[in-house]
Amino acid sequence: MTQIIFLPHEELCPDGAVLEANKGDSVLDVALKNGIGIEHACEKSCACTTCHIIVREGFDSLAESDELEDDLLDKAWGLEPESRLGCQAFVNDQDLVVEIPKYTLNHASEDH
Repeated sequence: MTQIIFLPHEELCPDGAVLEANKGDSVLDVALKNGIGIEHACEKSCACTTCHIIVREGFDSLAESDELEDDLLDKAWGLEPESRLGCQAFVNDQDLVVEIPKYTLNHASEDH
């Protein structure tokens, strides 16, 4: 099994987490199954940026992003070269170290 190491996030996983993942699992699904409530406003359909993550280690083991994901990522808060959408980042055979950005842009949120 592959491990996904989530770096500490003030609200979603204050102590960080080390989670087991199977090849082909999305980073988002692994997080959600383990109680890390990464936002996913479009219900994992690659139509928003709320599940934006930054892959600090293991980025090159992921399949390349497609044009739709790249276009969406251009709108994400805090975009970095190793940014991906959690719903589109599928585990391969290398461990990942993932950072959940502090902020997200959710245009459907009722909080603003």
